[in-house]
Amino acid sequence: MILVTGVTGQTGGEVLRRLAGKGVPARGLARNPDKAAALAALPGVEIVAGDMADPATLGAALAGVDRALLISSSDAGMQTAQFNFIDAARQAGVRHVVKLSGIMPERDSPFRFARMHGEIEKHLEESGLAWTHLRGGEFFPSYFRQVRSILADGTLRLPMAEARIASLDIGDLAEVAAVVLTSAGHEGQIYPLTGPEALSMAEVAQKLSAATGRAIRYVNISPEEHMAAMLANGLPPYNVEALFELFAERRRGKEAQVSRVIPDVFGCAPTSFDAFAERNAAIFRGEQPMRKA
Repeated sequence: MILVTGVTGQTGGEVLRRLAGKGVPARGLARNPDKAAALAALPGVEIVAGDMADPATLGAALAGVDRALLISSSDAGMQTAQFNFIDAARQAGVRHVVKLSGIMPERDSPFRFARMHGEIEKHLEESGLAWTHLRGGEFFPSYFRQVRSILADGTLRLPMAEARIASLDIGDLAEVAAVVLTSAGHEGQIYPLTGPEALSMAEVAQKLSAATGRAIRYVNISPEEHMAAMLANGLPPYNVEALFELFAERRRGKEAQVSRVIPDVFGCAPTSFDAFAERNAAIFRGEQPMRKA
């Protein structure tokens, strides 16, 4: 049995869909199973209740599980929640935990979630469980947050200066995770995962323009202006402060390196930003509802 956590988010849900498509029985962990009702309808998928913040709720969900994919929300409790899950998995006899980590999990990083990911990776490595780290950076859907400004005045407004970023399609990450969860030989491996190219924001704007048929230009804004916009959009202050730290690291080129893991290890061509933009052009034109990013 395979257990996937974080299934009410985009990544966990997509992994469950990939497993179901391969005919692999899987169990999804959700704090509120009602929010995962559509996933429960997939063949071979079972949704169980459990909260990684409360270890007492994890025993039944982990019973009989051989491999697990560890995903949780990026918030102040992430490290505690994932420590809880790793410890509960060890106690339940889980053999292999695959962790969705950050692309730069440095334990001394200025970025708080990078520090947390680094500590969680270390805790997992020292747990006695077999482990695999899938290190993903920015996902393409993060650009859905820019739809409001694109529709308002045709601008992509981010504090990135001229820095480049090698973003990743969620579907590519989900396919890699599904393969790792269903095949041998990935224990003890660290897989940095990116798309096929590192783009500047001016290039992102050009590609969105081509896909949507409307002129979109990149406007480099200050970190402070970006923080104010995030707060105005209702993002919690803790997460806004984390984004301030993250974009500072991105401007230093921390997410600019393109990884060859997806084509070289998994034999797949990673999705291009052009393909993502074309697939979601209606969202960027305001013709379809914005998806959660």
